[in-house]
Amino acid sequence: MLVVGFPSGTFAANCYLVAPEAGAECVIIDPGQDTAPKIARALEEHRLTPVAVLATHGHFDHIADAAEFDLPVHIRPEDRGLLADPWSGASSQLVAALGDAVRPVEPAEPVDLADGELRLAGLTITAVHTPGHTPGSAIFRLGDLAFTGDTLFAGSIGRTDLPGGSLSQLERSLADRLLTLDDRTVVLPGHGGTTTIGRERQANPFLTGPAVSRG
Repeated sequence: MLVVGFPSGTFAANCYLVAPEAGAECVIIDPGQDTAPKIARALEEHRLTPVAVLATHGHFDHIADAAEFDLPVHIRPEDRGLLADPWSGASSQLVAALGDAVRPVEPAEPVDLADGELRLAGLTITAVHTPGHTPGSAIFRLGDLAFTGDTLFAGSIGRTDLPGGSLSQLERSLADRLLTLDDRTVVLPGHGGTTTIGRERQANPFLTGPAVSRG
């Protein structure tokens, strides 16, 4: 399997290209702000043909360039409204701080993402709803890999103080959907470096409370 990842944009959000091998079809996970040129270079370098975009959630730093490649964009229906209205529920301070950096995203083919298997680019990808950071947050599992967006990071978890965030939902998502995974599962998060479920189970200070330690 080929996984190409890189950070981009104001908040250094991670974008990933996933394919069975070089020279094959691929999916693009979280094509956020300023990712289009980097994606184009990676597609050329690895001779990849993109067939779909997968969004872990609807925040602009993860979907800003989702419409640049004329591909189906798979996103949970709870977050789909953020494509056309990325400022939905945002404070005036946040709007003022980010200004023109945030624009509506209008993909040619938005697709409602549901829990279950996606068969794309010769891959079997399991989508799992993990609300908390946003109502429509999701992770994507592929073998021993988990693309966790802003649900789980190395040493931290997603923030819940933005519109639609819920700490109690995030704690349930972590306990029921992530900490039930094998310790050897490699976590590829939406920001920062990779980790494993086992490492986070032992060392992540946000996963030691009773609400998130059931897994």
